[in-house]
Amino acid sequence: MPQVSLSDWNQFIQNHPHAHVLQTGEWGELKSAFGWEPVRVVSGDVGAQILFRRLPLGFSVGYMPKAVDSGQWTVDGGQFWSEVDMVCRNKRAVFLKIEPDAWETDLPLTTYHLPPSPHNIQPPRTILVDLRGTEDDILARMKQKTRYNVRLAGKKGVTVRAWDDLDGFHRMMQLTGGRDGFGVHSLEYYRRAYDLFHPAGMAELLLAEFEGRPLAALMVFVRGRRAWYMYGASTDEERNRMPAYLLQWEAMRWARARGAEEYDLWGVPDEDEAALEANFESRRDGLWGVYRFKRGFGGEVKRAAQALDRVYRPVLYRLYLLLLHSKRSEV
Repeated sequence: MPQVSLSDWNQFIQNHPHAHVLQTGEWGELKSAFGWEPVRVVSGDVGAQILFRRLPLGFSVGYMPKAVDSGQWTVDGGQFWSEVDMVCRNKRAVFLKIEPDAWETDLPLTTYHLPPSPHNIQPPRTILVDLRGTEDDILARMKQKTRYNVRLAGKKGVTVRAWDDLDGFHRMMQLTGGRDGFGVHSLEYYRRAYDLFHPAGMAELLLAEFEGRPLAALMVFVRGRRAWYMYGASTDEERNRMPAYLLQWEAMRWARARGAEEYDLWGVPDEDEAALEANFESRRDGLWGVYRFKRGFGGEVKRAAQALDRVYRPVLYRLYLLLLHSKRSEV
């Protein structure tokens, strides 16, 4: 059978030490608590975790995030894709959205013989910080003002430590989401993520504080040579002490100590670097507000390979595209 158990999937993923965190069994279990059904498919040395979301009338949509070794696949044939198709049809999937674990420059769309999807789930563009070399090397690659702020925070009495107050983190996330205009998960979501990934050594919740007062916090994930900054928040207190800068630096140090060679800052506006640099001082909407902060850490702007939709029910898929276009027109 193409479908494997969670324990078998965990064994498979151990043989792919650089697989993306979104393909781990822990991530599938996290999403299973919030409306998704994880299904793991393995054929030889190729496998993927697919998340299914139920729709009305017994249909579903499938989502394959950051799939394992995607650069080695072909979509126009092969036993693996036959098995994926069988699973998707059994789930009455309208379509399967595939987000390859590859960069746009490394994986041409022709590799998949599918048209690009008009909609990505994960932010397509990000900044990667190189964690190789000494700590001085990493600091030297940062912009001068950011490097200054990292050191200033320490001089002004900001300290960073591991934290396990998920209630406090959620309150801080709500404050930040309201201030900066982004969506926030439930307390139960962050608690479940922490409970799954922290005991496995793949995540840490870090707190920046001053004289015992929480100022900023983030949750960082690591697997193999990669680390990801996914969730972060800050209060409005003591911002002149630059706590967020020291917090990011300590998250990089934490990831580096666990073997990470790159740190993914996870999401900037989907514009080329020239446009980002030309507009970041005047724009504050959407992800523009965080780009100015993230750019200072000296990373490289990268764009993920475009999502692809493998369609099983063309009529319903066209309806999905119409609804997607309608929502975008309302923005």
